[in-house]
Amino acid sequence: MATRVSDMTSQSTGIPGRTSRGHIPGEEGIWVFIGGDLLAFAVFFITYAVARRQELAVFETSQRLLDRDLGLLNTLILLTSSLCVAQAVAAVRRSDPRARLFLFGGIALGASFVVVKAFEYSAKIAHGFTLNTNSFSIYYYMFTGIHLVHVLIGLGVLCFTASRFDRAGRMPGGVALIEGSGAFWHLIDLLWIVLFALLYLL
Repeated sequence: MATRVSDMTSQSTGIPGRTSRGHIPGEEGIWVFIGGDLLAFAVFFITYAVARRQELAVFETSQRLLDRDLGLLNTLILLTSSLCVAQAVAAVRRSDPRARLFLFGGIALGASFVVVKAFEYSAKIAHGFTLNTNSFSIYYYMFTGIHLVHVLIGLGVLCFTASRFDRAGRMPGGVALIEGSGAFWHLIDLLWIVLFALLYLL
């Protein structure tokens, strides 16, 4: 009887010994890291809000210098990339060999985000909008720079995860790995959405 229950548990989650009810995607440690990261960015956002209130005219004038079209493009890129990663996670759970293709799609889109951001940086610097222009520019380059580092780390994690597929396009026993990688990538997406709203639209 116990064996049958264990088999049913494995079939429902794809992971031996784990039940679908109350299942935490990935390893518990990744959620501790994500929680700490969210807390740090929350402090950043509050600091930005206070500074903006103190120098409202400077911040509003400087925000008009940002390219909202590129910001929106990068938002759509990351949202689509997160969708690809989510599809990859779901495919690994059901042993679908297309999981690797979905993950590669997410990686390619993430790399596109980096290219667009580099183009945006270079265009702003060429027009004299640098880190030392004013208070807003400091926050802009600091926040988007920290986020860009997160993107690069996330791409490294996704590439490592992609290397764990076998020749058949499956990842035996790698559900927790791709779940954790996906959770971190979704965090990056979430942080960018908030940054886009604060820096480009507010």
